[in-house]
Amino acid sequence: MEYLSDAASGNPLPSGSGTVNKILCCECGVPIEPNATNMCVPCLRSHVDITENIPKQAVIFFCRNCERYLNPPNEWVPCGLESKELLSLCLKRLSGLKQVKLVDAGFVWTEPHSKRIKVKLTVHGEVMNDVVLQQVFVVEFTVNNQMCDDCHRTEAKDFWRCMVQVRQKAVNRKTLFYLEQMILKHRAHENTLGIKPTAGGLDFFYATDAHARKMVDFLQAVLPVKVTNSKKLISHDIHSNSYNYKYSYAVDIVPVSKGSLVCLSKRLAQQMGHIAPVCLVTKVANSIHLIDPQTAQLAEVQNMAFWKCPFEAICNPKQMVEFIVMDVEFRDQKAFPGQGPVSMRHTLADVWVVKASELGLDNSTVHVRSHLGNLLKPGDTVLGYDLRDANVNNADFEKLSADTIPNVLLVKKSYDKTVRKQNRNWKLKHLAEDVALDTDIENDYNEFLEDLEEDPELRQNVNIFKDSKRQQMPVDTNDMDDSSVPRITLEEMLDDLVLDDAEMGDG
Repeated sequence: MEYLSDAASGNPLPSGSGTVNKILCCECGVPIEPNATNMCVPCLRSHVDITENIPKQAVIFFCRNCERYLNPPNEWVPCGLESKELLSLCLKRLSGLKQVKLVDAGFVWTEPHSKRIKVKLTVHGEVMNDVVLQQVFVVEFTVNNQMCDDCHRTEAKDFWRCMVQVRQKAVNRKTLFYLEQMILKHRAHENTLGIKPTAGGLDFFYATDAHARKMVDFLQAVLPVKVTNSKKLISHDIHSNSYNYKYSYAVDIVPVSKGSLVCLSKRLAQQMGHIAPVCLVTKVANSIHLIDPQTAQLAEVQNMAFWKCPFEAICNPKQMVEFIVMDVEFRDQKAFPGQGPVSMRHTLADVWVVKASELGLDNSTVHVRSHLGNLLKPGDTVLGYDLRDANVNNADFEKLSADTIPNVLLVKKSYDKTVRKQNRNWKLKHLAEDVALDTDIENDYNEFLEDLEEDPELRQNVNIFKDSKRQQMPVDTNDMDDSSVPRITLEEMLDDLVLDDAEMGDG
């Protein structure tokens, strides 16, 4: 029979016996099961430290300006005190943690202003191949202040690396106002370091080229634009072969806006379903929407098609004059067949109008075929273009025969501007609230607000807020004094954020 020696007593035992042999610890003499070290666990802990390669003190860096922590090598991340993100960042700073198994980790409370962060760790480590030890210890992190690169550039007045210049070479600025509201609604300006309004548009400043490209992609998605880019060398390190550039993106918006009168080239008019060359712009979104006022035929000019055959406004909304409607006679839509889609929102009619300045004169009535038949009735005031007195300097317009050019084109019904402004109980937000508007820009802005009241589709892309300084609006159009006046109801508005100490219960 084979025997196994009992190290504790020296007496041989049968190999088939179920009794577990024990030995005495070589340090304290406590009976233990045999192991490779012949020591008990307390004595083993006193001789072996599984955390000797893990630093008990470390340093993390914090930027006081932007309140972010450094995640090596060069990433700055926002972390709250005792958050999961801060705990993960602290554990990454411990180099010897990979040699043991991390079981638990948590924060030990410290004074928030002490610049000390303590983390309690529980780890498992294997000793002598078959003995596993568990050890609990605390690592203290010292928070040192260090300014991040973004804040450093801001303090050095060299805070931007990329600039996006948005410009529109047009007399009317309604398209720029629409773009501003689109940026606010979709929060496309979150990564900007600064926004500077200029005479012809806006300048956006960014810290990285990726953020600038993101803004350019957004502009290309919401408006027909043309983008050109350039870069300027700021510095060059010949030893490391590194270059420091500043990038600039020039974004040109189409030079037309809602209400502009345009003249298409013969080639472009054929591509748009043989629409009449003289058209009205009804909407400028990701494409230019046109309508022929005499047939209500619609056309849509995409971004690429416009820049291949660009056109400008031959008349802008500032040149519209007032006409008085004398009579309206509806016409059959099928009497003017076209090759393109026809607007279902408008009704063709023969309208007899008189120029407001010529009212009462003989032979002053003008016959106009208009798409506003569903809005007009005798006695109304309507705005339009009088092409008889217009001085148009356009090569495509000069090629047209005189019999194809209408004398008058009606654009929209006119309402009392003073009453509309007084009853406007809503407001819009702006990218730069402290910019003073001159008279021309203020008139363009008021026209944009009127377009919002008249066009429900345009309001879908704009955040409209209640104006707390004015009285409440009617909820329904039936509650208004005059339901024919375009107006935004209360159900279409958003509540503005108002911080009032009295409402917060400060007392």
